[in-house]
Amino acid sequence: MASVMYGIANCDTVKKARAWFTERGMPHHFHDYKKQGVTAVHLDRWIDQLGWEPLLNRKGTTWRKLDDATRSTSFDAPSARQLMLAHPNVIKRPVVEWEGGAITVGFDAAQWPRALP
Repeated sequence: MASVMYGIANCDTVKKARAWFTERGMPHHFHDYKKQGVTAVHLDRWIDQLGWEPLLNRKGTTWRKLDDATRSTSFDAPSARQLMLAHPNVIKRPVVEWEGGAITVGFDAAQWPRALP
């Protein structure tokens, strides 16, 4: 089974990450969560393994477009989960489910080889 990368196709970081896979001839599947969404099952697995904090992107355009009341909320796992399900674009990207079972968030060419099986 190939690794699965979750993100948004026009995101520069995702483009770099996809190029990283391609340059190494590594098969992977790309899941565009802007078009296809993110299931609760996937998000729960990511939160279980990584925690909600690294997944919630508070620097992106989607975050800045949220109303002040939402942005000022004191988040915890349930409220962050609800926000990420309602607005998948607020999830930091890419999220990669590696072939060996590891899950990473963000693109780090130096760290990614450690996630390989």
